[in-house]
Order: sequence, then structure tokens, then C-alpha cells
Amino acid sequence: MIIDTHSHVNFNAFKDDSGEVIKKSLTQGVWMINVGSQYDTSERAVKMADNYPEGVYAAIGLHPVHLESGTIKGKIDKEEIEFKTREEVFDYEKYKALAFKDGVKNKKVVAIGEVGFDYWYSPKTKIKIAEFKEKQRLAFLKQLDLAKELNLPVIIHCRLAHEELLYSLREKIKEWGGNPIGGVSHCFIGTLEQAKEYVRLGFHISFNGLIFKKIAGLPDSEEIIKELPFDRILVETDCPYLTPPQKEGQRNEPLFIKYTIKKIAEIKNISFEEAVETTTKNARNLFRI
Repeated sequence: MIIDTHSHVNFNAFKDDSGEVIKKSLTQGVWMINVGSQYDTSERAVKMADNYPEGVYAAIGLHPVHLESGTIKGKIDKEEIEFKTREEVFDYEKYKALAFKDGVKNKKVVAIGEVGFDYWYSPKTKIKIAEFKEKQRLAFLKQLDLAKELNLPVIIHCRLAHEELLYSLREKIKEWGGNPIGGVSHCFIGTLEQAKEYVRLGFHISFNGLIFKKIAGLPDSEEIIKELPFDRILVETDCPYLTPPQKEGQRNEPLFIKYTIKKIAEIKNISFEEAVETTTKNARNLFRI
């Protein structure tokens, strides 16, 4: 079994064939956590997870770029990303309710996320950058509190803001009396020192198809993977985005997680089977699957 710890089969890119994609993945031993970015995609992830006895799970959260309306444009290596955002105010009780089914905590909801800071993309609106950053910080802190209340790990999204996010995370842990909640910094593109600081705070680091790319201005993922303890590494696709080069030109999907695992096995100088076993164990431990 393999666990794709960050997928978006709940997104519109899969609206016509999500059932087929999930069935194909489960048949080939790939489980997934579908991660929400707004209330509607979080709700959709929960409904999808509830349709399967095992293998499909959900994370619920409000992504920082969806705190403002606008058009998001960006490019990672050769991949162009463009989508529209619809402003949403984080509603603590509304999101909390998503974690329950028939008045009982839903075991298929395994994390709060993806939440965090994003200084890479900026909606093309009249809001001042400083104001937008403050909205992100406040929403992040509220969602950390929700994770704490529900005893769930956090899936962190962070672009060009690791120092600010780590500071907020340390302050919140201090507020909790030094008791961390755990989680993962997904699609990690920070420095080795920042990765080690996340680990020190009880977090995991997750990698996807970006590890195949050498992107100017970004740290080398291979060096970070070599240095990190293997019990703190997770794997993901972030599908439909960040397709590995072996499937370039196609929509990414959970099955393609195997290419990332194979690459990590090569970097760590271990077998593919050992890499599968360890990353799956790490995911099961963190998300209590």
C-alpha cells in the first residue's frame, strides 16, 4: 500500500471522472487524502471519503489565497497555473461541523488543511499586500486552534514565507504550553534549516513531483531529502498539479506517486519497497489511518 498524503481529486479537474480515478488508484494499492482549499472543496473531500470504507480520506481547511477574490497566475518550471479565487472568511464552527458525522467525530477526516501563508501568488485586487498577509496570519492561527481542539494534524501550505509561518507556529505552541499538534509542511520548497525547524516542532516534510525539477532560486530538494531523517518524510502528488516528468503533459493523479517514491529511494540509496514501507508507515502514524 502507498498513501498519497496530498491529492485534490475533489477539485474540478476531476469532476468528470473522479470515481474512475479513485477506483483505479485503490485497485493498484494507492490510498489518498483529498485536501480541501475552501469550504466547498473541503465538503466535497469529506463526502468522497465517506463513500469508501477505506483508502480515501479528507482534510478540511481554507487555503490562504482564497481569503481574497481575484485571479491567481503563476508558473513553476514549465507548468502554468491560473485560477480564480472567491473570497471566503474562515468560519470556525462551519469547518468544525465538517469533522463530524451524525454527531460523532468522523474518522475519515484526518487533518486540517491546507492552511498557511502564500507570498508567491497575489490576487489582482486593490487590497494592500500587508493587509492580505495579516488576513493569512489570522486565518492560519484560527485553523491551528481548530486542529488543536479536534486533535488533528495540520497540513501546511507555505510559499516564500517559512520564517513568518514558523514564528507563528512557535508562538502558538508556546501558547499551548509547549504541546505541539504535529502535521506536515506539504510540497516543501524551503531551506534545509527550515525543514529541520519544522521537524524540531514535530512536523513532517512532504515531497512530490517538484523533486525532479531544478528551479532557479529554489533550494535543491535532493540535498534536503538526503539530510532529513526518513521517519519524517512523506510523499504526495498534489494532483492535478505538479505532474512528474515521466507523465509530462498529462493531468497528475494519485497513481503517479510511485515515481516520486522511486526517486526518493534512489536519493536515500534504499530499495523502492523500503521507501514504500517507510513513507506509508509515516503517513499512517501521523494521520492515524
